[in-house]
Amino acid sequence: QVQVVESGGGLVQPGGSLRLSCVVSGFRLGQHAIGWFRQATGKEREPVSCITDDVSTYYSDSVKGRFTISRDNAKSTVYLQMNSLKLEDTAVYYCAAADLPKLWGSSWSTQKSYDYWGQGTQVTVSA
Repeated sequence: QVQVVESGGGLVQPGGSLRLSCVVSGFRLGQHAIGWFRQATGKEREPVSCITDDVSTYYSDSVKGRFTISRDNAKSTVYLQMNSLKLEDTAVYYCAAADLPKLWGSSWSTQKSYDYWGQGTQVTVSA
């Protein structure tokens, strides 16, 4: 049984940093694409980033240059380093795992591409 558990959320001031962690159990992390999505209150869930089995990475335009996704297969963990946080980054952040090792084209940004989801972790950026 695959389980996805996020952690690392919290309250941070604008310009600050946070690192989210996503621990995936039940399969070999290195053979699957892992994505991060977020959902702000009253808005639809949106893609943030994805990392594939060969460590290819994808980012939404809104976070490119500020967020970095990485993975440690030995720890079955994917990280999302978030720097230069803005008020509009406030959201619940979800980690998702795909059965596929790679997601081609824009499929990384589609929720249906992922098969397993975590419960989310709250990130609040506030002065």
